[in-house]
Amino acid sequence: MPSRVLGQTAPSNRIQVAQIGCGRIARGSEIAGVLRNSAEAQYVAVCDLDTVRLADAKQLIESAYEKKYGGKYSRLKSCGDYREMLEDKSIDAVCISTPDHWHAQPAMEASLAGKDVYLQKPASLTIREGRQMADVVKKSGRILQLGSQQRSDPQFRYACELVRNGRIGALRQVFIGLPVDPAGDEESKMPVPSNLNYDMWLGSTPEVYYTEKRVHPQASAPRVRYDRPGWLRCEQFGAGMITGWGAHHIDIAHWAMNLEESGPIEVSANAEFPKKGLWDVHGPYHVMARYANGVTMFISEKYPNGVRFIGDNGWIWVTRGKYTPGVRDNTLNASDPRILSGGIGANETHLHESPGNDHHLDWLMSIRTRQAPAAPVEAGHRSCSACLLAWAAMRLGRTLRWDPAIERFVNDDEANATLSRTQRAPYGTDAVLAKHAEIS
Repeated sequence: MPSRVLGQTAPSNRIQVAQIGCGRIARGSEIAGVLRNSAEAQYVAVCDLDTVRLADAKQLIESAYEKKYGGKYSRLKSCGDYREMLEDKSIDAVCISTPDHWHAQPAMEASLAGKDVYLQKPASLTIREGRQMADVVKKSGRILQLGSQQRSDPQFRYACELVRNGRIGALRQVFIGLPVDPAGDEESKMPVPSNLNYDMWLGSTPEVYYTEKRVHPQASAPRVRYDRPGWLRCEQFGAGMITGWGAHHIDIAHWAMNLEESGPIEVSANAEFPKKGLWDVHGPYHVMARYANGVTMFISEKYPNGVRFIGDNGWIWVTRGKYTPGVRDNTLNASDPRILSGGIGANETHLHESPGNDHHLDWLMSIRTRQAPAAPVEAGHRSCSACLLAWAAMRLGRTLRWDPAIERFVNDDEANATLSRTQRAPYGTDAVLAKHAEIS
């Protein structure tokens, strides 16, 4: 009898995980993260609306298990509709790595089915969807970890602890640098590939003709392509880099400011939008967001990619990269080396530390302990909301006042109309709540 069927790592003791969405992000993040933590969890099912990607993910995971454990492993279930998969009571948790417009609905349905959730950021397509999702997750008592993996990176946690503990004095300004997307050409209508359930892929968004650059690259196995998909640059499915990268860096700013469950009170922005072409998300932009504590946040593609905190007594800079504790470099830096060298005292504020600095392991440990993960649902919703507030200000081209307590713009019907979108039946978060009236 193989040793893997006995003891703590026996299949019966591991968290049974299903994968919803098997594209580029899933392969690089969620699938890799769960496979890396095979002592705690194992994949038992995969789901995708593209049968080519579905088969490729099944083969990837099964091959990894064969290499790790030996022998033939072909027990992974696969399906084209995640709702069928959620009916399987043997599944404990799901990873949702779908396009942005398919985040809130499956997260809600998985929670209602009793599954814990790892959800790629941003939390939702609209602020209203995000609020619906956060409320359902909390009422269901499920663990939800947002894919804001910077919270598990030690340099981001340390930077936020330094700010929280007053190392740069009173915080005054935050500067956030994000990338920007290019515009594209007009794209002609194409036949829908036989391997893609395009109607369901569109989900709650309006019906529009299929063209490859609206969705994701198509290629036959074994040469399945996972290039950056075109939907990231279509406002129908997301807001562009302001949510794509903004959900990461704004989340870190909120963490440092201890405003994870709040948001700005005033937002103004300007942005360039393409005048033609399929890809219509914002181009170059500048955002100003003011918070009730007096901090002003500035966001632009003109700033270096990362987060700079400026206080009365200096500044701290943090971004992604290989971090060496105690070293000032391009990953973590400060106006004075003494800001970084002092550490955090035993009686000072310490933020959530993910085991092994591993965001997926942190999620799995939260499932076991039922304690909050590094990036809980409310924090994820609020960071996404701040991004979407910036997008609304970009689109309207004027200053907007926001009430974070009730999540409404102040005396502004035009701005409040941006909080939701009409949802195409039978899809959408509204349909989920209508079906489960007891949680509304």
